[in-house]
Amino acid sequence: MSDESTTSIRWEKDVAPHDYDAALAYLSLRYDEDRAEKLVKGLRAAEITQRRANDVLRACGREPLELNDPGVRRDLMNMAQGKKLSPVLVVYAKDGGPDIADGYHRVSLAYRLNPFAMIPLRIAASDMKKEK
Repeated sequence: MSDESTTSIRWEKDVAPHDYDAALAYLSLRYDEDRAEKLVKGLRAAEITQRRANDVLRACGREPLELNDPGVRRDLMNMAQGKKLSPVLVVYAKDGGPDIADGYHRVSLAYRLNPFAMIPLRIAASDMKKEK
């Protein structure tokens, strides 16, 4: 049986500023610079919400990274030191499903500790029009 106090991740109330830069760096590899910048602008404007770790990974089509992944291990060490982790950034573009723009390691860590853990995140959409 798992002791909840040993698997609970403490989260910051808002996204660390450098995470938006990391999201832009990632998104600029997937999209043109203009679209990547619009997505990050949308992320900055979006409110923090919460989703379960397993749902985030499943919706984004990603498998959770292992605990021995260097980024996951870094986040685990920060967690063990009592540091709070930054919320995750998720984008949704019209030509594809949702994707984790920043925070894949944090979602993976949360999933490995508790697949049903609630993850704070900001979600932004670009080029989305309401269907009639």
